[in-house]
Amino acid sequence: MKQELICVFALLAHPAIAGDVIFEDRSSGLPEHIYAGGWEHFVGGGVAVFDCDGDSLPDLFAAGGESPAKLMRNRGDFTFQTAAVPELTGVTGAYPLDMDADGTIDLFVLRVGPNVVLRGGAKCTFTNVTEEWGIPTDYRWSTAFSAWWQADQARPHLAVGNYVNREDPEGPFEACDDNILLEPQQQEYEAKTLTPGFCALSLLAAQDASGQQRLRFSNDRHYYVSGGKEQMWDIAESRFLTDEDGWPDLSVWGMGIASRDITGDGRDEVVLTSMGDQLFQIAANGSYRAAPFSIGTYAHRPHTGGDGRPSTGWHAEFGDVNNDGLADLFIAKGNVDQMPGMATRDPNNLLMQQADGTFTEAAADAGIATLARSRGASLADFDGDGRLDLVVMNRRAPMELYRNATQETGSWVNIILLQEGGNRDAIGARVDVVVGDRLQSVQKLVGGGHAGGQALPLHFGLGAGVAAQVVVTWPDGTRSPHQVRAGTTTTLRKPD
Repeated sequence: MKQELICVFALLAHPAIAGDVIFEDRSSGLPEHIYAGGWEHFVGGGVAVFDCDGDSLPDLFAAGGESPAKLMRNRGDFTFQTAAVPELTGVTGAYPLDMDADGTIDLFVLRVGPNVVLRGGAKCTFTNVTEEWGIPTDYRWSTAFSAWWQADQARPHLAVGNYVNREDPEGPFEACDDNILLEPQQQEYEAKTLTPGFCALSLLAAQDASGQQRLRFSNDRHYYVSGGKEQMWDIAESRFLTDEDGWPDLSVWGMGIASRDITGDGRDEVVLTSMGDQLFQIAANGSYRAAPFSIGTYAHRPHTGGDGRPSTGWHAEFGDVNNDGLADLFIAKGNVDQMPGMATRDPNNLLMQQADGTFTEAAADAGIATLARSRGASLADFDGDGRLDLVVMNRRAPMELYRNATQETGSWVNIILLQEGGNRDAIGARVDVVVGDRLQSVQKLVGGGHAGGQALPLHFGLGAGVAAQVVVTWPDGTRSPHQVRAGTTTTLRKPD
């Protein structure tokens, strides 16, 4: 299997860009903010990254736990300022998406208690429209989210993953709560339970290895203890897959999901973060198989810091940080609190993809291997120079912000998708970018990660390419070809 995998990668290899990856610590440009709280905030701590004022610089909405969540406007040169937002405590995370197709990003805010929808307005103003938009609320402990549009519906389907049922007197162990599917009706949403629930910490609605749109759950076995497993919900058939569908029983301490095509076959590989191994799954023959250990992504123990106990992975995200045309992988790490069997000095990972498809650890040399208890994170271009920077949320420690100062990077392109109708940002589309013989394939999605996501242009490194051929497969299956120039942010509109 290893030889077969490496052969596939080698056929698709792209020349590497010279120069070490370097990040500069610019955390001083952030307002003071810490994700804090008791056991209900051992998990969560996500950050939503999006442009709320139309200046093409990503802004931040950071979960606060027992402290109020904070909106931070990007004022340029890695300086962020606190902006007014409805005060919300108990926030575990948030996901940005345009729910009402008005061209302004809204926020679905996850909480310990009633979740909240904030409608975005001009100049980063937000209004609580949870009741107005007919969003049912309850007092669950929400820790995961994903969204998608079906057919020509004006509003999205919303999936909310819930953690431990705090009202179960037999809990917290073996007391996982139900998950919730919010289906759009004419003037409101109808809530349906997705059972059984196994303490979801990440959800992702995406085209899976079979090519079908499905909702993936990553669940924390620490609380379901036994009898639980990872789950896949078939959206079209409204049911969980079983072993009869070829869906295997798999139990991990599931924390986060990252999804991207790495082999160049147009099917996404998946990374599931966990305590111990970070599981890398290769899409193959309509299903998944575990990648060989030699791929270099399992990151099961700290790579520096002197602690030899197993790692705890949280947010995972693919992104091409040196623009060589090969997607790299960032993983946020940190002990839950003081779990004695797990590393307490647990640095984050920056796994750089090599031309043969393997990954090499670079976080320490790059300057981002801090030892705080990290949770959420995002790779995003905060200064518009075409290089992906990094923001990291920490539990009981300040947020971190890093500028990508890597020299001799490759060229790049950013792609914005627009179409008519409720699904204005074309969530569910797939974008294929070709430079030479190298194919990159990325889905436009809402969900995954750990307790936070981004609503930004899709970023592609192009290596030495000066232009790229692009094919967009829109959510309705329509395909449109385009050519884009390197060094540009290009808006592609769905043809009539």
